Amino acid sequence: MKSNCIKIIALFLVTGLFTNCSSQKSVTKNKSVTNYIDAISIESLRTNLTKIASDEMEGRQTGSEGQKKAGRYIIDFYKSHGIAFPKGASDYYQHIPAAYLNAKYNEDLPDSENIWAFIEGSEKPDEIVVISAHYDHVGIKKGEIYNGADDDGSGTVAIMEMAAAFQKAKNEGHGPKRSILILHVTGEEHGLHGSRYYSEKPLFPIANTVADVNIDMIGRRDDFHKDSNNYVYVIGSDYLSSDLYTICESVNKDFIHLNLDYKYNDKQDPNRFYYRSDHYNFAKNGIPSVFLFNGTHADYHKASDEVSKIEFDALTKRTQYGFAIAWEIANRKDKLVVDKEDGR
Repeated sequence: MKSNCIKIIALFLVTGLFTNCSSQKSVTKNKSVTNYIDAISIESLRTNLTKIASDEMEGRQTGSEGQKKAGRYIIDFYKSHGIAFPKGASDYYQHIPAAYLNAKYNEDLPDSENIWAFIEGSEKPDEIVVISAHYDHVGIKKGEIYNGADDDGSGTVAIMEMAAAFQKAKNEGHGPKRSILILHVTGEEHGLHGSRYYSEKPLFPIANTVADVNIDMIGRRDDFHKDSNNYVYVIGSDYLSSDLYTICESVNKDFIHLNLDYKYNDKQDPNRFYYRSDHYNFAKNGIPSVFLFNGTHADYHKASDEVSKIEFDALTKRTQYGFAIAWEIANRKDKLVVDKEDGR
């Protein structure tokens, strides 16, 4: 009896030791994630959006000099943070000819370009997590500059900040296991042209693309949330992958604590938001995708969509949420399972 008791006590102590070590490992991992979530800066978001959505950029019409100037600002940001363009590319641009941009609707658009930046994965560099946002807007109409601070200046600066957080993690020895492709797409306002072009002429094989986290308008609140900006609409997370849905739910619960609103997640919703932003060109090719969105407001596609109306606390928290989703996708052991119906 005494011998058995000693064995039981010893087993209990060893089990407790392993449990404690496992717990410490989990806490350490969580602390690491939290450090980089916290690295996303409201000050940097404000500084970059004030520039991106300024009159100087002339409304960032697709292919215009104003959009190209915004693109140069974005690239300078990446250079200043030591974030490279992707391997296999010659620079930060994916050039798109005017003939492609005008093939559907013949809007007389000039040549334009997607902009990409890249953080190479440490363990599975050939598996790619795309983080996307469109950086164009609608330009100048009747002499008024449409600065598009929310649409999609907010998404543009969000993915810049997410890239900087991933690069900081890499510099400190905690880089993502999978590679991160930051993709600023052009032509969204004219028919999702830039993301469609990338999906048809990808730098990395579509088969190696694990997911797309797409950010389009996350700096304001809509009429359904007048009393609080502590929410975000989550669209498409469960369409192709139960893993992606679970990640979106779990990282929010663990780290961010937004109210996740699935109002527009129904494919039959008359607003058809699922089909109206750049994630769709990934999802229709079987890539698990999630679209983060704050809903429309009175300034949507108006000259009054200005930086002065951005709620930077909400923009920061939603950016942190997008980062946490991408972090988990990039660092989990297995690729996201694709176990749902077609993403179209």
